Amino acid sequence: MNLSKHGNRLRRTIAAGVMGAGLLFPVASGAETLADALVGAYNNSGLLDQNRAVLRAADEDVGIAKSALKPVVQWTGNLTQSFNQSVSNGAPPFTAAGTRTNTDTLTTSLNLIASLLLYDFGATQFSVEAAKETVLATRASLVSIEQQILLRAVSAYMGVIQAQELVSLRENNLRLLTQELRAARDRFEVGEVTRTDVALAEAQLAQARSGLAGAQGDLISAKAFYKVAVGRDPGRLSPAPKLPSISNSIQNAKALAVRRHPDILAVQHQVAAAELLIRSSEARMQPRVSLQGSLGLTETFDSQASSRNGTVGLQIGQTLYQGGALSAGVRKNQAQRDAQRGNLYVVVKDVERAVSDAYAGLASARAQIEASQRQVSAASIAFQGVREEAALGARTTLDVLDAEQSLLDAQSSSVTAQTQIYVAAYSVLQATGQLTARDLKLPVQIYDPTAYYNLVKDSPAKLSKEGQKLDRVLRALQKE
Repeated sequence: MNLSKHGNRLRRTIAAGVMGAGLLFPVASGAETLADALVGAYNNSGLLDQNRAVLRAADEDVGIAKSALKPVVQWTGNLTQSFNQSVSNGAPPFTAAGTRTNTDTLTTSLNLIASLLLYDFGATQFSVEAAKETVLATRASLVSIEQQILLRAVSAYMGVIQAQELVSLRENNLRLLTQELRAARDRFEVGEVTRTDVALAEAQLAQARSGLAGAQGDLISAKAFYKVAVGRDPGRLSPAPKLPSISNSIQNAKALAVRRHPDILAVQHQVAAAELLIRSSEARMQPRVSLQGSLGLTETFDSQASSRNGTVGLQIGQTLYQGGALSAGVRKNQAQRDAQRGNLYVVVKDVERAVSDAYAGLASARAQIEASQRQVSAASIAFQGVREEAALGARTTLDVLDAEQSLLDAQSSSVTAQTQIYVAAYSVLQATGQLTARDLKLPVQIYDPTAYYNLVKDSPAKLSKEGQKLDRVLRALQKE
């Protein structure tokens, strides 16, 4: 056998493997991009839909709180059948003895009652403002969920690319070892190597098949995760785009995160809501002034009897003692305020630490890429040199197999590093509060959290024009 010719074929196979380690094969036009994956995650996330519904529920709390400042109008109606039978003994000579009297009447009444709160030392208005702060906190929490969804999509996208590259490397490794085994058998036939060398090549080939099966399993798992994160199965994936622009200053990044990270903003609004609830509970210990009015109509059937009445008046009242419930309510809200303040301190520190961790992860990924690229280059040269020396009898089959395994490990490390740097870079954006559809300029219809709020903040009645418009919006949401 012409071993030189075989060595040339082997070197071409090695070169193909090294090129594969460069990551991200060119993909035909029409392939899915990272932006497409992010758009799919934003549009198809059930978790986002869930938390948007939670926000709409918080929006309704504002209207409910405001309704206490509006008139309350009620009506009641009664239909009463009454009868009476009586027998009188009488007192002669004025009344006949044994007189029987039967009374049977049917009476209907209708009452209209209205009340309006005039003044309660701001207790209700403080509750309204607290509900508004809760809405703002819920909006910030929704942004935090959005960031998690988009980062998961980046991880899923790069995970599929990484798994595909590792499968490609394993397939190339399997082809390489198949040729190496064939070469070892040929050399064994001519007496250049021993049966041990052939057995080593067979063992390495079996290990390569096992590694390929594991890599294929990882690819199936990565695709399943992609479907969960993006909402559809992955097609052909394009190479990842240029890394996002990231500030080189960790201190500036921390300052930005403290200003705009949604987790911090959410807790800040929760602290403000707790403060307002304290003022509301204190005001509820003060007198209340309200306007009361009623209008009544009573009619008796089969009779001319009827009555009409109406009242209008001011009502002033105050709860002087309720078993200590009002004071306990004030203390409870104060404790909740203190808890939110403590939580704010913890969240700020957590966000700052997350920024540091994200930058450390990004720096580590960059260093790993540089190191792995040098490792691949050195391992490739070493493998080719060992292979040439083995052809001349200066190296054993074991040396060749060890060198080939070192090259595979270097290529795998390079693939992993080049995919993980994207997750690290987008983790920095998440840590600083910049991983949103708006900041990324994704081609999607950005969810407007104020649209529904503006419809319900004044608690429109169902039969009003605003209420009918709201019904149409709700039907559209249910269809979605």
